[in-house]
Amino acid sequence: MKRFLDGDFLLNTQTAKRLYHSYAEELPIIDYHCHLNPKEIYEDKSFENITELWLGGDHYKWRLMRSFGIEERFITGDAPDKEKFFMWVKALQTAIGNPLYHWSHLELKNYFGYEGVICAENAEEIWDLCAERLKQSDFSARRLIERSGVEVVCTTDDPADDLMWHKKIAESDFSVKVLPSFRPDRALGIEKADYLDYINRLGDIKTFGQLKTVLLERLDYFVSLGCRVSDHGLEAVPFAPADETETEAIFAKKIKGEALSPIEINKFKTALLIFLCEQYKKENIVMQIHFGVIRDLSERVYNSLGADAGIDAIGDKASIKDLAAFLNAADKNGNLPKTIIYSLNPEDNAAIDSVTGAFQTSEAKGKIQHGSAWWFNDHKKGMTEHLSTLASEGHLGAFIGMLTDSRSFLSYARHEYFRRILCDIIGEWVENGEYPENEKLLKEIVQNISYFNAKQYFKF
Repeated sequence: MKRFLDGDFLLNTQTAKRLYHSYAEELPIIDYHCHLNPKEIYEDKSFENITELWLGGDHYKWRLMRSFGIEERFITGDAPDKEKFFMWVKALQTAIGNPLYHWSHLELKNYFGYEGVICAENAEEIWDLCAERLKQSDFSARRLIERSGVEVVCTTDDPADDLMWHKKIAESDFSVKVLPSFRPDRALGIEKADYLDYINRLGDIKTFGQLKTVLLERLDYFVSLGCRVSDHGLEAVPFAPADETETEAIFAKKIKGEALSPIEINKFKTALLIFLCEQYKKENIVMQIHFGVIRDLSERVYNSLGADAGIDAIGDKASIKDLAAFLNAADKNGNLPKTIIYSLNPEDNAAIDSVTGAFQTSEAKGKIQHGSAWWFNDHKKGMTEHLSTLASEGHLGAFIGMLTDSRSFLSYARHEYFRRILCDIIGEWVENGEYPENEKLLKEIVQNISYFNAKQYFKF
């Protein structure tokens, strides 16, 4: 029986062990999509205790604690931090099979040097160890990023953001690139009750044409500060074509406070997304599209804590016809940028891989990507299914690999988790005689997926 979380954790063949330890383990990290706070990076935030570092803002953990029946005061409430930590340990210790169990142990091992098991009887020891280590200078925000071997961090930023903290980081002596990502969800969310408040924040906008102009100005500003990536969080990819006159009329109705029909909402979103595609292509910006999520299911929790509180879920299977039609609408005019597509519903995997294959060109290796297993899928089963389907339907060797999609400065352990799973899958194929034991090619595949493909794709 293998020892828990040993050096060959998740590596089940000799080939897998060799591939990981020889080629993947020490590679740098490109974190091309995350939710780290640039202000905390600039100020080089220090953390009072492990609760602040682990549980602050981490709705993955909040959700697990609620599932174990922990009272909310020990999750997001006013309980003392030490008691919150003890409750987290109580919930985690029996969360067998959950990726949080693995991630938490990897984080304690990699950053704090703790080799033990997270359980109630060890909770006091872990708390004290972390408290002592967190007093050291190499546990600040910047040092944690540097210690993780990160080269580039792409945060997630609203077009209306002044990006002050990114400018300050760029002028500092921090060795890691911290770049903004353009996420215009609120400009697209015409159905939202606060939409006009947001439009007023963007500028003096009365027409759809003016909205496009302002967004283009903001995108240019982002690009001037190193932006290489955009991001769109959608329930579904819209496709309802409309000409400029119709789109202007829809926007005018919204400005006047009139209600919009579902088809009008989709027409507006389609038109604005197609416009943004054209701008991304001109600026060599990668477009990310996240869809297939139902957000804020519990009105009770939302009213208390707001968004990102651990109350979201996997949505319906995507309308692949709409996704394909949208990509085609941009592609036929030569305006489809490099694009990464993520669905929260794992049932979409094969369909997405087949659609991406229809729009590949020589502009870039893997121009249209099926993004890594996301959110409710970034566990062993989800990653294995994603990688296996991508290999079967597309080109695994062109894949740009893992991201953190996290607010935590310790989440870089997820890259290790991903690389171990990747090497285990490839190692099994080699030992089963499904791919030759060609060390040169195996090294190239593993290192490209782990690091070099992303570096080339985003032009970092």
